[in-house]
Amino acid sequence: MVATSVILMDMDPHLLRTFAEVARLGSFSAAARELGYTQSAVSQHVAALEADLGVELLGRRPVSPTEAGARLLDHTGPLLARLAAARADVVRVARTPPDRLVIGAAGALALGGRAVRALDVVRARTPRAEVELRLLDPAQVVRGIADGALDAGLVAGTVAPTDPLPLPDAAGLSVVRAGEDPLMVLLPADHPLAGRGGLRLADLADARWLDAPDAAVDLAALRAATGSPFPVGMRYRGADSGVVRQLAAAGHGLAALPGWAAGWGGDVPAGSVVAVPLVAPRLVHRVEVLTRPEPAGAARIFAEALAADV
Repeated sequence: MVATSVILMDMDPHLLRTFAEVARLGSFSAAARELGYTQSAVSQHVAALEADLGVELLGRRPVSPTEAGARLLDHTGPLLARLAAARADVVRVARTPPDRLVIGAAGALALGGRAVRALDVVRARTPRAEVELRLLDPAQVVRGIADGALDAGLVAGTVAPTDPLPLPDAAGLSVVRAGEDPLMVLLPADHPLAGRGGLRLADLADARWLDAPDAAVDLAALRAATGSPFPVGMRYRGADSGVVRQLAAAGHGLAALPGWAAGWGGDVPAGSVVAVPLVAPRLVHRVEVLTRPEPAGAARIFAEALAADV
């Protein structure tokens, strides 16, 4: 393994990046458009990498990784992330004001009361800190931490209590649990199951659900947990959990939210929506904070405050 790592670190990262894009897109021409190269330059990069290793990495018709290419892909993401993180860390030390804090949050559900309390700690300890919050997708959060565009990131997801959040390409970054909440199911107050003390997803598999991946638990997580279809009653492509509460109250579909968000936000008439605990399968909504190793300044204060609040 050590010898393999040394060989890979000797490679030109531009060649590795080109190879990874061709493998991801399954096309030399598509990779050329994505990277801003000519198709012939992309072919030359892949050929140079194959010559360096002495193995074929990509089958050409169709374009897909060989067994050796698939193994190289396992290493490529973490290596490129580490290189980007090293570059960003050097630049950050030289250029970044110590009281800057740019946080990327993967959806509104990553920003809960714990994050607000951590920001209160930052404000108390660095009153002149310039804080910026950005809503991004998880891949953008990981990339932003690695390349220095973000000082800290918040990612969230629905998992079994013992499972980690799936975070591809986060190798080399610090990942710390920043919160975990039980799930609640939102039902109209007149729903036949609204009076129960707990619900099983299996009992709701044929109900119509709200498809609101940025403002409620993603239906993909519920489907993965049970294998049930969970048909969609309405799609909402916003990030306001209050809107989800209004739609659930009006009977447009059920929704699952972490406990802290289930009773918050939205102009919902009292008694029109009920939040019932999900008891089976056992799932939690977890939030994790990402930083570069050994964060400094406001980023360190923010990450430590989040971890202390768990």
